[in-house]
Amino acid sequence: MAMFLWGGWRHDMVAAAALLACVLAGLVAPADAFAGFGHPAVITVACVLVLSRGLQMSGAVDVLTRHVLPKNAGPILSLTALVGMGAILSGFMNNVGAMALLMPVAIQLARRLDLPPGRVLMPLAFGTILGGMTTMIGTPPNLIVSGFRAQSRTDGFAMFDFTPVGLAVAVAGVALVVLVGWRLVPARKGAGAEGFETGAYLTEVRVTDDSKAAGMTLRDIEAALDEADAQVVGLVRNEVRVNAPQAGRKVLAGDILIIEADVEALSHVLSSLGLTLEEADSPGAEDETSEAPSRESRHDSKAVDHEAGAKKADETEKKAASSDEIVLMELVVRPESAIVGRSASDMLLRSRYGLNLLAVSREGRRSKARLRTLKVQPGDLLLMQGPPEVLAEFAADSGCVPLAERELRIPNKRKAWMAGGIMAGAVGGAAFGLLPAAISFALGVLASMALRTIPPRAVYAAIDWPVVVLLGALIPVAGAMESTGTADLIARVLLDSVAQGHAVVGLALILVVTMFLSDLMNNAATAAVMCPIAIGTAGALGVNADTFLMAVAIGASCAFLTPIGHQNNTLILGPGGFRFGDYWRLGLPLEMLVIAVSLPMLLWVWPL
Repeated sequence: MAMFLWGGWRHDMVAAAALLACVLAGLVAPADAFAGFGHPAVITVACVLVLSRGLQMSGAVDVLTRHVLPKNAGPILSLTALVGMGAILSGFMNNVGAMALLMPVAIQLARRLDLPPGRVLMPLAFGTILGGMTTMIGTPPNLIVSGFRAQSRTDGFAMFDFTPVGLAVAVAGVALVVLVGWRLVPARKGAGAEGFETGAYLTEVRVTDDSKAAGMTLRDIEAALDEADAQVVGLVRNEVRVNAPQAGRKVLAGDILIIEADVEALSHVLSSLGLTLEEADSPGAEDETSEAPSRESRHDSKAVDHEAGAKKADETEKKAASSDEIVLMELVVRPESAIVGRSASDMLLRSRYGLNLLAVSREGRRSKARLRTLKVQPGDLLLMQGPPEVLAEFAADSGCVPLAERELRIPNKRKAWMAGGIMAGAVGGAAFGLLPAAISFALGVLASMALRTIPPRAVYAAIDWPVVVLLGALIPVAGAMESTGTADLIARVLLDSVAQGHAVVGLALILVVTMFLSDLMNNAATAAVMCPIAIGTAGALGVNADTFLMAVAIGASCAFLTPIGHQNNTLILGPGGFRFGDYWRLGLPLEMLVIAVSLPMLLWVWPL
């Protein structure tokens, strides 16, 4: 716990060190040291991350967001729709993924409402965290709690056992955030370039036989594109290009339209008119377009050997030379990004990628250090310049989230429906007890790979491996805490010194301590550390252990006071211009509300 709080080592390193220390001390048998990596909770976490990625790449969430979010509403209604959408999505997919999907939407909403970006980003971050506690798969702590229950009893929690308490807390929390809380967020200026606007893209799209655009006139298509602020600038028919075609010309199946639109509008254009990107129809291009979040170029992507630096530099040089557009892009650095701790010189940005790093914003302030030697940190906002294809490739390789120019997910209705159906089937199989959760979600991953809602080569990239290592390593450590009597000893000290034998006081203590630790260290680690203590406390009091485990699940998901307690809090640090001490202004009232709502709900739904 001290190493987690210190933060000098990454959380998976601390967990591995704790496991090896237990083995060397004789507390865990060497043969059982790595048994945790086969634990159902670990497998389920990995599979849920893959299925979430499938929902993102198929464009299912983008279509849902476009149809649900209001376009001209005021702050309260707009925030309610956005934060509510984030909470619902994070109940069934990875909440970091839900946050990354909706972050560009939140920034656009802030501009439309003339609000500081932080006053939209922080409510969204907190809403996605709250939504994760409503189902077993919504957040890793719930899966860990279910795993500990399975160890102490015959089975774990079911899919929606978390819903009664979690939903009540989430609804109350979202209501506080959207009605009052957003006004408590400091009105800081978001980091980034002054007056920076997303550039427009010239893109070729094909009119297919089943497209809505087939048979329409260009005038009708232009009217449909007005809403997305896009326009047709050319038409290709029988390999002949017509610039500025007549508005009354009828569009035929097989025509290629040249459309000028920003990346946000392009996704809308493709899905609303049933168009496809021209390169997506070429043989073997399907996987490339589903993974490459970039402006479509006229050059096929090539497999790059990352160990051959010269070849990589040569390829990117060709892309840069062939590009007729240089744009700016804002990228926020995710906590697990591959470039954390590295400088522009370390990454060989110019020689390898042909990109320029123009500025770095950290906690809303521009650094005075030389950019080429500045070490990148989680939450930093990078302002980069270069061809959009290369920028998008760099963002994908490094694990950053594009902001001002959102990465392009090509809508594919068939794959979107398949991805949603696979997720629903996996959830249903686990919820109705047809299959164990790990088996149900593993089948979902296999179906996703077979139906190619996620390219097979992207499966392993979708998994947050530090979290998997953390869980796999800490499960045997937590077992040692229980088998050696450590958890019982800690529980008895807490009971004797604070709770003094009162079960309700003990429950409140477990909840508050878990929330406090979750603000300072990884929430999965918090759950793994607190579960044995909660079980021991319940045993010493002679009450229902399920109540205390549910308190750990709620507390571990409530990291609202610091930017380091949850990855979603870290993601908004740069874009919102926040400082370390800004989170408690909204986070503290929210945590107090969580305690006030969750304690009576826990006692009602899970009686002692």
